[in-house]
Amino acid sequence: MTSTSDPRDLRAELGSLTTEAFRPDLAGIDRLPTLDIARLMNGEDATVAGAVAARLPQIAAAIDALAERMARGGRLVYAGAGTAGRLGVLDASECPPTFNTDPSRVVGLIAGGPQAVVTSVEGAEDSRELARADLEPLGLTPDDTVVGISASGRTPYAIGAVEYARSRGSLTIGLACNADSPLAAAAEHGVEIVVGPELLTGSTRLKAGTAQKLVLNMLSTITMIRLGKTYGNLMVDVRASNDKLRARSHRIVALATGAGDEEIERALAATDGEVKNAILTILADVDGPTAARLLEESDGHLRAALAAAG
Repeated sequence: MTSTSDPRDLRAELGSLTTEAFRPDLAGIDRLPTLDIARLMNGEDATVAGAVAARLPQIAAAIDALAERMARGGRLVYAGAGTAGRLGVLDASECPPTFNTDPSRVVGLIAGGPQAVVTSVEGAEDSRELARADLEPLGLTPDDTVVGISASGRTPYAIGAVEYARSRGSLTIGLACNADSPLAAAAEHGVEIVVGPELLTGSTRLKAGTAQKLVLNMLSTITMIRLGKTYGNLMVDVRASNDKLRARSHRIVALATGAGDEEIERALAATDGEVKNAILTILADVDGPTAARLLEESDGHLRAALAAAG
């Protein structure tokens, strides 16, 4: 869908969207005490999890398809404009420190480029061609997955990203917050989380943004679980890049092995601070190089490496 040239058509289109609907019952919200407004907002937010729950089968199917491709070396690429784009950039940026992924494996693209994360870039979301231009340098393959994100489900940038990705044979997921959206229709996996009208009319950084954040959390986190980036519910691929994460690494090894502080420090030193490797040296009673080899042969899955160690 291209941007509508006649403002009257665009106004009519926006008026038909659930996310843009006006709530007459909230017309006097600015006259309410702060606590009452906070209660109203909290009550609205409480409905978001239920809206996500209604789409869990579609979300799970998308994750299975995504994880299968990433296991073959594919990438996860988010593409969106405004709040939707910022949420994609946020999720992508958190994968390296949380799961020790290469920054090129999970990528966040926002209409208007990096400056659009902090400053509005007018008109960028209206261009399908801009999405293509942003994606072309990545050299998409059939093992890659592109997730178009748009609260309205009609943003040309997000739709253009999905359409171009499909032309390259990549897996596509369309995440929107309106039913029967062009974005979901354009993608192989359409995920529509219908959260209803916002507390402030059209402010889709609220419930729609929360819904998108919840789904993106699922896409990345569950995919990483499937890729062996966790051991149980422990983040065994965490990158210890600061004091807090080094302390967390020590604690994760302790929780996984029950070993004492000195043994844990020896294991981490022998494996260059790699948590997964350190756990394997302790539980399988092997040295650092052997742990590295076993994990490589097991595609990074700690449980499989432990089984192989006997």
